Amino acid sequence: MPPETHPPSTGSSASWLGIDRKVARATWTIAVTLLLVGAVYAIRGTLFVFVLALLFAYLLSPLVDQIGERFSPRSRGPALAAAYILVLGVLVAVTIGIGAKVVEETKQLIAKPPDVKAFLTRLQLDHPALAPEIEAAQGRILQELGALVAAVPRLSVEVLAASANLLYLVVIPILSFFMLKDGKQIRDNLLAGFRAGESRSEARRLFTAVHLLLLSYMRALLLLCCTVFVVFSLFLSIMGVQYALLLSSIAFLCEFVPLVGPVTAAGLILVVSALSGYPHVWWIAAFLGAFRLVQDYFVSPRLMGKGVELHPMLVIFGVFAGAEIAGAAGVFLSVPLLALLRLVFAEATQLAK
Repeated sequence: MPPETHPPSTGSSASWLGIDRKVARATWTIAVTLLLVGAVYAIRGTLFVFVLALLFAYLLSPLVDQIGERFSPRSRGPALAAAYILVLGVLVAVTIGIGAKVVEETKQLIAKPPDVKAFLTRLQLDHPALAPEIEAAQGRILQELGALVAAVPRLSVEVLAASANLLYLVVIPILSFFMLKDGKQIRDNLLAGFRAGESRSEARRLFTAVHLLLLSYMRALLLLCCTVFVVFSLFLSIMGVQYALLLSSIAFLCEFVPLVGPVTAAGLILVVSALSGYPHVWWIAAFLGAFRLVQDYFVSPRLMGKGVELHPMLVIFGVFAGAEIAGAAGVFLSVPLLALLRLVFAEATQLAK
């Protein structure tokens, strides 16, 4: 009588060509993940443009919604067109009203740059005890200025090469237009990929939370930047600081970059004021310090809201990590990305309970 035979095991630990199926599945998942990460890194420049367009769309979204209430809810086209025309009109009015003065101050600064040597000489006369340190600093500064002058031709070529990116000033508003026009349809198509029921409800809740977070962040960021421009221009003008409007405009733009931007703007204001011979630089330093405390610990938390507010230590980590990973783009996106990661983590923790 032949011995009894048993069919081969078909359990989860079965192997295929000598490879355990669990190991093969895990290896395939890791390989696909690494491939996706590599693809994202390869097209990071294009993704950054689309992210900027998305943030610009969120900047215009409240205006489009307000205007859309006066049009038919079936089509956002007329509301979008009206919003773009209104924004363009505001930009033209600001350019005519403020841009001319900024351009004039820029020409004055270029025609008569601050005299570093005269400033150091004046500082040495006011503080004779610091004469050796001032002389050493003067030598280093003159050396750096010489290196900067020698690098002007190379910098000019780099500026011309970077001017090709000005095309994005046209591309980004166009992309934002399509995002605003078809955003709800895109969201519904993404939700359709989830199973109907609890899974789709959880995805819808996460999408809504992300939408509100980005909307709150961009609204607060614009208000903070406008606050910087108004307060700085008023204070510097009242104090009689040269190039007040130009410096305030630079501070307005720098405010969009977390941590690094405000520090850079404050340093630039102090340096230009001191080199221009302004006698009350310490008053400006005190104002900048007081304003930053009020802005970061009172105004910003109330505008950003609990969903966007991050601990300063986490912001510092995100800025430095973003700079190492993606340079200036990483610094700019560090705060919203950290806020999104915290939101996703909170939602995942809530679902796990």
